[in-house]
Amino acid sequence: MTIKQLKLGALLHGAGGNMSSWRHPNATADASVNFQFYKEMAVKAEDAKFDLIFIADGLFINEKSLPHFLNRFEPITILSSLASVTSRIGLVGTLSTSYSEPYTVARQFASLDKISDGRAGWNAVTSPLEGSALNYSKKVHPTHADRYKIAGEYLEVIRGLWDSWEDDAFIRDKESGVFFNPDKLHRINYEGEYFSIAGPLNIDRSKQGHPVVFQAGSSEAGINLAAKEADAVFTGHESIEQAKEFYQKVKQKAVEHGRAADDILIFPGISPIIGRTEEEAEKKYREIASLVTIENAIDYLGRFFDHYDFSKFPLDDPFPELGDIGKNSFQSTTDRIKKMGKEENLTLREVALRVTTPKSQFTGTPIKIANLIQRWFEEGAADGFMIGSAVMPDGLDDFANEVVPILQNRGLFRNEYEKDTLRGNLGLKKPENRYTASINQAEQLNTGVK
Repeated sequence: MTIKQLKLGALLHGAGGNMSSWRHPNATADASVNFQFYKEMAVKAEDAKFDLIFIADGLFINEKSLPHFLNRFEPITILSSLASVTSRIGLVGTLSTSYSEPYTVARQFASLDKISDGRAGWNAVTSPLEGSALNYSKKVHPTHADRYKIAGEYLEVIRGLWDSWEDDAFIRDKESGVFFNPDKLHRINYEGEYFSIAGPLNIDRSKQGHPVVFQAGSSEAGINLAAKEADAVFTGHESIEQAKEFYQKVKQKAVEHGRAADDILIFPGISPIIGRTEEEAEKKYREIASLVTIENAIDYLGRFFDHYDFSKFPLDDPFPELGDIGKNSFQSTTDRIKKMGKEENLTLREVALRVTTPKSQFTGTPIKIANLIQRWFEEGAADGFMIGSAVMPDGLDDFANEVVPILQNRGLFRNEYEKDTLRGNLGLKKPENRYTASINQAEQLNTGVK
């Protein structure tokens, strides 16, 4: 009997996910564009047997953006490079369904999947920032609802393109001169509301079939899209109760779409701060939080609301009423921030500082962090975790060196990779080529008739 084990991903956010983490004494200030840094982090995560590394992305910046966003590698490029210095860990990157062409994206991720020998994953995002339209010759940023409609059609097209070639299509017989079997090449000939694409794609499937599709939206539209199309979901919750509710909702939605609950994995994001004692962990948190000025915090808060200017409000007045501001940006996040400010009667200053440098419950000793992870996993709040860090490389080093061994000793996490593809290590089935499946089904029916 196979015992279910949790999955782990490492978020590689340059120097860290904090507005001022680059200022920390232990941070690599230029980490976002430092290949050697990314190489070391990827190898560290692979040595610790993480399932994947994850590279986030965005399409609009201004002077108030998070420093990591101002100057960073494009995901496909850096992941392709990291494929050559790793051999087992998954390589997952963000790419927009609102501002990229499906044929190009299908080709890019299929190429990464071949380069890495079946380790690619795509975080399909709808791009929340309205300013993104200005960088893509668009006059108007699609509404939240439209972005998810586009994404649904987009994923349908992508999966069709990834099945352009059946797995045994390429014969490459030098003696006969037959390079491929034309009967195993298929055009998608897709005509939809948003896309018209003939195909076929000019690259075949890797040994994992399709790149693993991740999705990160937590709004109703995001949950529905994930439940229907995604293999895994990135999410974030402040309590185990919220996490369990989300977990059950996504799994149930997946079942309603005709899938099995285990066909989709849920990965809450956490940023552990680890110390040998509770006091040391608290000291680390205070050091990180003290690097952020209130001006930085106000700018960071504004990004979630499409770079809304909060500086016009008094810092120590109650958090302002914002109406629908933020609805067309990071909808689930802005709704949560508004609710927190109102229900807890917080000032603008308090909200900004809390959002910029949240104090996670995953702060403390390695045993405490391992206990919390085990509880979330065993009580149905997570299938795995995305491990972020307020300061890199310290956060990943601490987790890999101090927490992972505890999880391994408890039988909760692997000691060695089970498979050589991302799907295999995540326990996800290889999707059968749709045309091969159709032919096999027809043959079975004919055999039954005979």
